[in-house]
Amino acid sequence: MEAAEYALMDQAEASMWWYRALHARLCDALAGVRGSVLDAGCGTGGFLAILRDRRPDLMGLGVEWNQAAAARAGQKSGAAIARGSVNALPFASDSFDAAVSADVLYHIAVDPLAALMELARILRPGGRLVVNMPAYQWLISAHDRRVQTARRWTAPQTAALLHRAGFRRVRARYWNGLLLPLMIVQRKVLARGDAVSDVAPFPPWLDATFHAVTEIERRLPFPLPAGGSVLAVAEKP
Repeated sequence: MEAAEYALMDQAEASMWWYRALHARLCDALAGVRGSVLDAGCGTGGFLAILRDRRPDLMGLGVEWNQAAAARAGQKSGAAIARGSVNALPFASDSFDAAVSADVLYHIAVDPLAALMELARILRPGGRLVVNMPAYQWLISAHDRRVQTARRWTAPQTAALLHRAGFRRVRARYWNGLLLPLMIVQRKVLARGDAVSDVAPFPPWLDATFHAVTEIERRLPFPLPAGGSVLAVAEKP
């Protein structure tokens, strides 16, 4: 990912509505987990900082390929950060009780099946994996090109690859569905090839509105049939 995108992430992930919505869902997906959690592809450490504050009972660790991002993640979260690739994780087998990989498997440098098999390897039996992916290949946009997106998956595609990697009890669901129509308009109608990153400050009233919509969706008693992202939860046998 471009250095400028890491800088934008570092500035935005504590406050921007989309990151707050994602982090809330990741925390929900880790409910009931005890022990150690690996953030695989932790970027600049925003989720590890959230985990430290909301789940002090968990021991969060990170792994990140980009050296500057890894250093920033350690500063921001106080967690131990290893340098390495999700394609070949620098940890012993059966080391973690849970792992999170949020918007990592889409990247052009990642082999999704190899990465998922590595995540299965480092999890203890019964360990939980939480994966977030951008949805729908037809939603590829200028922002995706900036962050070197190679793939956007449907929920069935995400579930199928998790099964192929050996996981069980797989559940893959869309989220950010209520705002999907606006996302389509912004990406496919308004944006041009030289469009700026999607990670940018929003007017406070708009940021609050978008976050409120994601919270309404998060509290629905049923999943929506479509959304801008896929969140999957699975278990190592």
